Amino acid sequence: MLLTITNTTPEASDLGYLLHKHPDKVQTFNLSFGAAHVFYPEAGSTRFTAALLLDVDPIGLVRNRRGPKGEGFSLDQYVNDRPYVASSFMSVALARVFNSALGGRCRDKPGLVDRPLRLEVRLACVPARRGGEDLLRRLFEPLGYRIEAARHGLDDTRPDWGESPYFDLKLSGEVTLRDALSHLYVLLPVLDNDKHYWVGRDELEKLLSKGERWLKGHPEKQLITNRYLRYTSRLTREALSRLVDEESDPDAEAEAHDKEEETVEERISLHEQRHAAVIAALKASGARRVLDLGCAQGALLRRLMQEKQFEAIVGLDVSLRSLDAAEDRLRLDRLPAAQRERITLMHGSLMYRDRRIQGYDAAAVVEVIEHLDPPRLAALERVVFEFARPGAVVLTTPNVEYNVRFETLPAGRYRHRDHRFEWTREQFKAWAGQVCERFGYGVRFLTVGPEDPEVGGPTQMAVFEVRPDADRPGVREAP
Repeated sequence: MLLTITNTTPEASDLGYLLHKHPDKVQTFNLSFGAAHVFYPEAGSTRFTAALLLDVDPIGLVRNRRGPKGEGFSLDQYVNDRPYVASSFMSVALARVFNSALGGRCRDKPGLVDRPLRLEVRLACVPARRGGEDLLRRLFEPLGYRIEAARHGLDDTRPDWGESPYFDLKLSGEVTLRDALSHLYVLLPVLDNDKHYWVGRDELEKLLSKGERWLKGHPEKQLITNRYLRYTSRLTREALSRLVDEESDPDAEAEAHDKEEETVEERISLHEQRHAAVIAALKASGARRVLDLGCAQGALLRRLMQEKQFEAIVGLDVSLRSLDAAEDRLRLDRLPAAQRERITLMHGSLMYRDRRIQGYDAAAVVEVIEHLDPPRLAALERVVFEFARPGAVVLTTPNVEYNVRFETLPAGRYRHRDHRFEWTREQFKAWAGQVCERFGYGVRFLTVGPEDPEVGGPTQMAVFEVRPDADRPGVREAP
């Protein structure tokens, strides 16, 4: 079975440093089930490819098998697809051969570890059992990959036999190498659904360790956990519980910080003014199906429910605790059936592509972007403007210039401890302009709250609308 990873980022040879493998050498690693070979089919300055060829010994597998005493001969021990498909064997090889890269270590160029690269990952034969191409997309698209999948037939001479569960797979995206390897490590056994070794508590720890940067926000985390742990209900329940618990402490901290922000802004009732302005913009867009992305505890959702124009309302948030609070605030269990059907709460992250939020007329992104560092903000841009692509996006963020007018805010402080930035009006316009250029939107700007002649208003709002002449899906790069 063959895996290739191609880097097309400028200075593409950085891939060799990250993998800790010299491009002039072919290296072989002995494994309990065969051998892994690493080599470089191409090594140019603009395109650099590393290949991992896994040679599985099916006879050796049977000879080394530790099963119950007296286990008899079974034909499928010798006649099976294990030597030819990307499976848990490939995961073991990745952990053995690319251990440093998978662990986020690079001795010679440590700054590369967290740098997203333009990667193309190809796998020659991937089993997608019980799901096919749809399963491939459900697993990889939320992680930001573009997918090309070519399905194999069972036998070209017998088309009546139908199609096989095997695909040639190409994944393309901007992602760190560490994340790409961790995605493969976890998801290949999930796709194959047939691990070759015993699953115990150590596998649970591997899942949480390798998936710590992305699994808790994945919309299919329950399916991934269940399959990875081979439907061991006790381990699956513990893994899901620990993923939720990992979110708990940041949630509690965020709630405390939110109160701080509200205290800073309460003198001018900015919270209410902001929601009123967002709803007015959503109504003006003509939207009937709307998203509240980063809905927190449902304050805006409650206002949206009061507007008859909005026939379908979705609130999405990464925090389960916040969604529980939103459900209580909206009193969903007491609503009449017709009202209850209008609203849906979803657990998900704006870092990953999610099919569930596609096809809506408009989206609100209220006081969200300032909580994101640059790589995560870039991921949100693609998730919202390229993949979900609503007709209108209403987005608000603080105006840092106005902070000098808040008497309770010390000079140089942001309104919220978790803010990664607060932009000036010019910075916000520059960011919005590049978003429009890349994804085919137009934008207009509004001020929320009392406008000061010197520093502007406390909140700045941008209303993005898809340009009629924009190409679908709007992925043109800025010149």
